[in-house]
Amino acid sequence: MKPTAINTSSAALQSKPALVPTNSVSTKDGFSVRARIDPTLMSIPHPCQPVADVIRQLCSNLKVADHPALYALRDEHDVLITDTNLRKAIKDKVNLKLVNSPVVEVVDIMEKLSGREEKSLKLALFSLQKYIQEDQFAGEFLKRGGLAELLNVIGVSHGNTLAYALKALQNLMSLDYGWSNIPTPFISTLIEILAKPKNLVNVCRPATSILKRLVEADPRFATEADFVGVNKSAQSVAGPSNSKTSSGGKNPPSIKPGMKPLSEGIWNYGFDLIFDLMKAQDEGELGPNTGERPIKVLETVVKRLSSGDSMMAMDSMLLINSLLKNATDTQWQELADQLERLNLRKAVIRLTSLTTSEELNSSTLEFQANLMSFAYRRKNTPIDLSSPSVRNTLDIIWAAAKLPQPEATTPTRNTPRSSPKVRTGWQDFGSGDGILYEEPDADHPTWVKLGFDSENLRTEFARVGLLGLDCLRALATAWADYFQEIVLEQLSRPPERRCPVAKASNEIVELLSEHYRLFAPSSLLLILPSGAQPGPEVLFTVWLAFVRVCMIPDHKNSVWDEIGAAASDFSRVAALAQSQINYALRDETRPWHEVEHDFLESEYREVRERQMRELEQQDDLLSKPPVRTLRAKLYKDSFEFIRSQRIQCLTQGAWFVNGIPAPLTGAGSSRESVSLKRNTRPWKFLRLASIDKSMRYLHFVDSVVKIPIRNGLDDLPERIDASLILEVITRTSAIPPNIHPGSMSPSDIPTTGSPLIASPLSFSLLSTRGGSLADLVAENSTVFSDWIDGFNMLQGDHFTTKETAEFVQSLTEIGLKIKLLDLSGEKVDIPDALNPPTLPSTTDFFFADYD
Repeated sequence: MKPTAINTSSAALQSKPALVPTNSVSTKDGFSVRARIDPTLMSIPHPCQPVADVIRQLCSNLKVADHPALYALRDEHDVLITDTNLRKAIKDKVNLKLVNSPVVEVVDIMEKLSGREEKSLKLALFSLQKYIQEDQFAGEFLKRGGLAELLNVIGVSHGNTLAYALKALQNLMSLDYGWSNIPTPFISTLIEILAKPKNLVNVCRPATSILKRLVEADPRFATEADFVGVNKSAQSVAGPSNSKTSSGGKNPPSIKPGMKPLSEGIWNYGFDLIFDLMKAQDEGELGPNTGERPIKVLETVVKRLSSGDSMMAMDSMLLINSLLKNATDTQWQELADQLERLNLRKAVIRLTSLTTSEELNSSTLEFQANLMSFAYRRKNTPIDLSSPSVRNTLDIIWAAAKLPQPEATTPTRNTPRSSPKVRTGWQDFGSGDGILYEEPDADHPTWVKLGFDSENLRTEFARVGLLGLDCLRALATAWADYFQEIVLEQLSRPPERRCPVAKASNEIVELLSEHYRLFAPSSLLLILPSGAQPGPEVLFTVWLAFVRVCMIPDHKNSVWDEIGAAASDFSRVAALAQSQINYALRDETRPWHEVEHDFLESEYREVRERQMRELEQQDDLLSKPPVRTLRAKLYKDSFEFIRSQRIQCLTQGAWFVNGIPAPLTGAGSSRESVSLKRNTRPWKFLRLASIDKSMRYLHFVDSVVKIPIRNGLDDLPERIDASLILEVITRTSAIPPNIHPGSMSPSDIPTTGSPLIASPLSFSLLSTRGGSLADLVAENSTVFSDWIDGFNMLQGDHFTTKETAEFVQSLTEIGLKIKLLDLSGEKVDIPDALNPPTLPSTTDFFFADYD
């Protein structure tokens, strides 16, 4: 089991039988030798360390004077040969190089980092970018205080040197250990670098990725297994806790103020820390921020969405998505206000109109899902009339309606001295938070004039929360002329014949929330009609249809006279609006002008007839609030069931074709051109390891033909670290010539010389370290759907294929019908609404004991 340097002299060939060399090994001096590494190393685990034994034999045969521990083996691409990949290197007969060991490289790089000589420093940082992702190198680098030294270099560098240093830190942070002790002042420095709009792109890109990684390293998402695994890695990096010197004889790096011990893991940062530092950096540079001024670093990141460098725009998009996804309950509202003030949605729309890469499309869909998740939060957040932002919004709405100012009233004894005598429109009473405002005055109504049923705004916005208030403000400001016209026109009518304008806005918010399944934002796939903006455009058009078409007599398609509508018929008009929403928004591929026409130009009779057909197919029972709540719960249960099924498909495994990466179009594409040489093993079998709960590794084997694969992992010698999968993108690969996946007709099978066309069943696993981990083509649409959404659900709670969406919907409907059959069999009457009972007048009561 020893490597042998083959002597190529004629005497040697005559004296002993020739051995077939397995690899070519070259030295630093340029000397090359053909060597045979015993193939038995490829089977049974070696009692020693195979790579160390190989290096020792090579040094002996080559008569190298230095100790073998100072050397290592790398392939021609500078990939370190370890006990894990030695087998593959022997099997593939790759050319090897005998080079300095990671320990020697670390010592050399550390010396150059501390020296600060510009040219040597750049070379050291360039090498550090490449080697830092190797566990052996990273362990030695961290043990010798490399992280602190690297952070010091970043703090004093600029230009390309700073770019190299940040890239090295970014690569280090792709590991799951070793960077738990990044001090808070350095993070502030990183934010300051990112906030400067004139910094180089190659500086901003790694800085953006580092900040994104820190946001995601949130203690809320760490599991016990994460800390156990990290502690083991950290102990191997830091060495015994009672040692006073490192193996190199130097003192261990001291923990500076703000730094954390290595054994605490990487989950020490998170959204709250990063967002607080963003605000602190902004206030330190520009002074106190009352919330009206955009945070500088956020403003710069949003502006970079319009960058001419597509990768810079992509990194900025990823950071924004990370902030939105990880925002905490205490600060998500402030983040939402900041991004809304920066017109983030318009910036994303401009970006998607200029770039059409698959990576950007995936990020855009994630951004829409994050927006809807924020909308869901706002919908469930009741309005607080003591909040300055809520007061300001209400004043803006009142001013937009241009209604007469309410008459001044004398403050009551319940009115605080600090409260003005007159409020422009809004009033509060019985707030329950220790603050009382003017009590409602029946002689001077205010909010009823805008179309509310009462002056109690908490009750009016109870169903739609802050989201309803936002939408009413959007209607009042973005379309001020329409809003003012409709409000004033309704005031000219008798109260019983008026259209409740504000109430209609809240109802539309509720209907659109139900249509877009806002109750399940984690699994939401929001696709708006072509040409529509997310939110405001759809909201305004539906509201205008609701108010103008259905409620105003002088409209050319008015239904007011046809149905003899009065204020009490609001629910009937709402039911018509719901039917029309489902019809007009039925297909996301329709142009926006067609959707707008369906809302504003449809005849009442046509809408009513369609609604009657729908009621014939669907029992009226389904529209009741308790049933809608039941549907939402069943939808979540169905989603979890499909999620477990999809992940189970990954653990069972499947055959795929090794696709040829097809050329991608679009300015935002980051995929590099690849060699189109024929793959000698066109088939790949993959299986997600299920031996532990983490499911961290994806095991596979490449084969010339499909062969029987036993259960377990014995037949799957190679593996992919699933934690390295950044995202899954589709339509990326072509089928190799003359390969028949099984589901294609013979006429569709590509032949030699035919152009590369991405298969609709192809997908790629993009790595966090750049490039693709695997380019695959599924045999049929079922396997494609199972694996695409299996990967997506393994990484998060979302799916992208139509098949999975239909499965979840079908299971929800079946479960709902079964539940309703049980209720109908027991003759249970489901009420339209559940009214809470009145509170007891006294506390003189007790709870019955039924034991």
